[in-house]
Amino acid sequence: MYIHTIYWSSVPLMWSRLNLLALITAAILVLVIPLVASCGSEASTLTVYTSRFDTLVAPLAYRFTQETGIEVQVKYASTVETNARILEEGEDSPADVVWLSDPSYLGGLSKSGILLPLPKELLDMVDPRFRSRAGDWVGTSGRARTIVYNTASINPERDLPESIKGFTAPEWNGRVAWTPGDDSFHEFLTAFRVHSGEDAARRWLQGMKANNTREYPDNTRTVLGIARGEVDVGINTHFYVQRFLETEGPEFGARNHFLGGNDLGALVLVAGAAILSSSGNVERGQRFIEYLLSEPIQRYIANQTTEFPLVAGVAPVGDLPPLESLEPPEVDLGNLTDLQGSREMLWELGILPVP
Repeated sequence: MYIHTIYWSSVPLMWSRLNLLALITAAILVLVIPLVASCGSEASTLTVYTSRFDTLVAPLAYRFTQETGIEVQVKYASTVETNARILEEGEDSPADVVWLSDPSYLGGLSKSGILLPLPKELLDMVDPRFRSRAGDWVGTSGRARTIVYNTASINPERDLPESIKGFTAPEWNGRVAWTPGDDSFHEFLTAFRVHSGEDAARRWLQGMKANNTREYPDNTRTVLGIARGEVDVGINTHFYVQRFLETEGPEFGARNHFLGGNDLGALVLVAGAAILSSSGNVERGQRFIEYLLSEPIQRYIANQTTEFPLVAGVAPVGDLPPLESLEPPEVDLGNLTDLQGSREMLWELGILPVP
C-alpha cells in the first residue's frame, strides 16, 4: 500500500516535470531548427560561378562532394555573362568561388576589389607567372599561343621566324592566317599592348594587314584551313591542333610550333579561380581551389581540355612539351583588362568591322 501510494502520487509530479521538459525542448527546437536548416542550405553548400563547360565541371564537383561532404552548386554562363552578374550582384552575390576561362576578366574583378586574398600556400602551388600579382586569384590550367603550320609545306626549324613579328616580312605575304574576331586574339593583342606599347601593337597589326593575312571566323576553321593547305601557317591556340590529332590521328596535316624565347607569340593565358569577398564559405572555397590544383584534378583537367596543367610534376597530355619549356613573355596576366581598347584598335585599322 505504501509503495502503491507513492507510485500513484508521483505520477502527476512526474508528468508535470515531463511536460515542462517537453515545453523547454520544443522552445529550444523552435530556435535551433532554423539555424540548422540555414547551415545546411548555405554554410555547407559551396556556390561556384563558372564559364567552364559543364562536362568538365560537373564530374569534378560531384567527386569533390563525395570526398569532402561539401555540396557544390554550380551556375554556368559565358565569361562575359558571369563577370557582369558578379559585378551587378556585388556584396550581395550568393557566389563563393568564381572559376573563369580568361585572366582578363579575373584581373577586372581583382581591380574592382571584390576578390579575397588567397593564402600564400595556395598561391605557391602555381608559378608566379600564372597567378595574380595581387594574390587574389590563381591559375588552374594554361593555353599557349602557337604557330600552327602545314606539315607538307613548312619545316618549322628552317622556315619559321623566331618572333611573331617576323610574319610582317614580304615572304609571308598571303601565307598567314589569323582570327581577329576571336576573344583569345583580343587577349593576345591586349598582352601585346601591355608588353610592347600601343604603337608597337598598332604597327604589327598594320604590317599583318598589309601582308594580306587571311582571316578565318574561328580557331577551328583556321587549323583546318592550314591542314588543307589553304595557307601555310596561322596564329592560334595550342589545343585545337591537339584535339584534331586525337580525332584524325598522325596523318592530320597541321602541327603546333612553340616559339619560345620570351616572344609574344609564346604567350600563355590561363583559366583561374578566386573567392569573392561576399562569400560566407571562405575556408570551403579555399578547399575547392586547392582541390582544383591537386595532382589528380590537374591531370583530369588536362585530359578533358588538352590545356597545360599548372602544378609542377603534372605532365601535359599527348606530345605537348613541358610547361616549363615554353618560355612565355613576362606579362602581368591580371593587367589584360582593356579588351575593349584592343577591339577599338582593330576597328580603327579596318581589320574588324565596327559593330
